[in-house]
Amino acid sequence: MAQPEGAKSKVQLPLSGKPQTKFLVVTGGTISGLGKGTAISSIGVVLRSHGLRVTAVKVDPYLNIDAGTMSPFEHGEVFVLDDGGEADLDLGNYERFLDLTLTSNHSVTSGKIYDQVIKRERTGHYLGKTVQMVPHVTDAIQEWITNVSKVSVDQSGLPPDVCLVELGGTVGDIESAVYLEALQQFQFRVGRDNFLLAHLGMLPVIGATGEQKTKPCQHSVKLLREAGLKPDILMCRSETPIGPDTRKKLSLFCQVPEDSVISLHDVSNLYRVPLLLADQNVGMLICQHFGFSLSGSASPVLKLPADVMSTEVHPARLSDWAVVPNRMDECRDEVVIAVVGKYTGNVDAYISVVKALQHAALEAGLRLRLEWVESSELEPNAERFEPKRFEAAWESLRAADGVLVPGGFGNRGIEGKIMTANHCRKNGVPYLGICVGFQTAIIEFARNELGWEGANSTEFDEHTSHPVVVFLPESSAAVMGGTMRLGSRATIIKDPESLTHQIYGGKPVIYERHRHRYEVNASFVPAMESRGLKFTGQDDRAQRMELCELTGHPFFVACQFHPEFKSRPSQPAPLFLSLVLAAKGLLATRLKLDGGNLKAGAGFAREI
Repeated sequence: MAQPEGAKSKVQLPLSGKPQTKFLVVTGGTISGLGKGTAISSIGVVLRSHGLRVTAVKVDPYLNIDAGTMSPFEHGEVFVLDDGGEADLDLGNYERFLDLTLTSNHSVTSGKIYDQVIKRERTGHYLGKTVQMVPHVTDAIQEWITNVSKVSVDQSGLPPDVCLVELGGTVGDIESAVYLEALQQFQFRVGRDNFLLAHLGMLPVIGATGEQKTKPCQHSVKLLREAGLKPDILMCRSETPIGPDTRKKLSLFCQVPEDSVISLHDVSNLYRVPLLLADQNVGMLICQHFGFSLSGSASPVLKLPADVMSTEVHPARLSDWAVVPNRMDECRDEVVIAVVGKYTGNVDAYISVVKALQHAALEAGLRLRLEWVESSELEPNAERFEPKRFEAAWESLRAADGVLVPGGFGNRGIEGKIMTANHCRKNGVPYLGICVGFQTAIIEFARNELGWEGANSTEFDEHTSHPVVVFLPESSAAVMGGTMRLGSRATIIKDPESLTHQIYGGKPVIYERHRHRYEVNASFVPAMESRGLKFTGQDDRAQRMELCELTGHPFFVACQFHPEFKSRPSQPAPLFLSLVLAAKGLLATRLKLDGGNLKAGAGFAREI
């Protein structure tokens, strides 16, 4: 939502009166990883139950333009948006919890802000003024948040009632200082009635006494107040519920009303966090602060089958949402899925894949158990140098009910992924390959079924005799950021008799998100199809291969796109749901129950 370069417009923020959209900011203190993303998403769920439209913005103080070039080991997953934006994984959390479709502008970074300010200075936007952190950078931050807060991100087409803003990092970080300054200016400009600050603090238990220590929370609030901000709601991350004495102490020292000190203690699964907030009247506190009317009636927040929804005239708040955590706790029949990847040392690198598998298992009434397999440990080198790791990796792979090979870049561990595809293809093990998992399945088939021993991707072997996977002509080999094939693209499922056509509910056209530089070489497709590997999905020009399936196999499906990015708790991604069902031998039965075409979400109406 940045203004065109060279534009002379000022930041248009009201100094009086009420803006249409209210702003709720969440900050964190003491340490990172307290769960700001889950907290702000859960607040959004609660507000939706009050009938409010919400949007969400993530502010990351790093200097990168976006997350696209960051290492998965350090930063975790790069979440891809519909418009092709590469963003922090927290935006995935917002989309999943709140069923939103965000844009790249909902991800704010210092890199984007400084880039905008410097470009404006170069075009004379500031009319010769000395460009400074205050007011120019702080104004740019406020303008960005204000503009993006007006964008409709749900299916209503209407502007949001509340814009949720998460400030990344922790209060006191040097790189966050300019954002705290911008937010305290912003609070003054929009008015206290239109701005609410929720602070997430740490409440550790030290020693054998079990006493909850409030000093970390007090200290981070002190830093906030030094920056000119005072929390309206204090959310306390702890192992156990906050006791009355602790609540009273925090209220006194942090100057927050006792009923605004919220306990965010450990729960059985993260989908219980919105229920935890609702039980402490967080939604009512926020609505009262912003002046929203409190009708008392609850609005639905999930898309569930009609016979799952409450039949009461006035259902309890979040009664539909409660179906998800309750079902997750009740599932007993286990399904084991092996995830074969190269970033298994950091589970956050595959967080959307994990969530999509959880959504699928939940809908199918199964308890998910993941087996993480480092792909390089499946290779002959591992057998020679680390035999115990090699044996353990293959044991985990062979014991799994189903196998998923997610995306990744670079040649490390590629041969292990190719061997995984071979194991699943030959032994009838349900297999789902995504992005590079699609490409390695193609390479394996070319080598072992067609006899092309040298078959490979030009990413891994530029001089391969059979380049079955090649570089995208429109990509750049020199500039890494934002030059891949990104965002939502159409896939045409050309064969109405195919399994993938049934999996996608009989839809001839689907839209999924992409992130890749390499694609299947179309000149080799006829040879592969003649041996049973059918490319059932192609792009809208029938030039790029998007989906393939192996005939005569219980479930061997792979895709170039990333279906995990559009999975939701009550609407699992069809390919993930199919993998989980196939892993338990339930896919054929489920397709019959659904009338021949899979109906994702219908499983909630069936007993576990």
